[in-house]
Amino acid sequence: MSEFVRYQSAVPNRNGRYPGVFALANGLRHIGLLTADDSAWHQEANRVATAAYVDPMAVDPDCYDQKRNPGARAWFSVDAVDLLVMVTAYLRLLDRYDVPWVQLTTRSPGRIVYRDAVQIVAVPHSYRDDWPFPTIDAGPSRMTGA
Repeated sequence: MSEFVRYQSAVPNRNGRYPGVFALANGLRHIGLLTADDSAWHQEANRVATAAYVDPMAVDPDCYDQKRNPGARAWFSVDAVDLLVMVTAYLRLLDRYDVPWVQLTTRSPGRIVYRDAVQIVAVPHSYRDDWPFPTIDAGPSRMTGA
């Protein structure tokens, strides 16, 4: 079974979503918070990433569609070493600007709607549809004998 890693905002945005590492870095640049040197680095890093890796939306324009795939988010394969090394530089950029982020790892990211050699896009599990345990009857407790 494959393992996946995701780097995302530690807090939700105004829409209640947790943007990923690239969206966070792009946001810093878009609103003009990056220094000239960081902006130049970011532009070049994005150019290199675009040349090296497939944009899932170029293959499946609906992979992030909120009606078809609510909450879909990208995850990296833990085996994608070159990609993860590249991501580390983006994380250092976020750290320099005090953007809080977290790392998530899982073998079960949800319903996969896109996959290539280094990444997936998955719709997260939902409680009602994906809860792996049987519903527990509210009857007498086996632990207390009540």
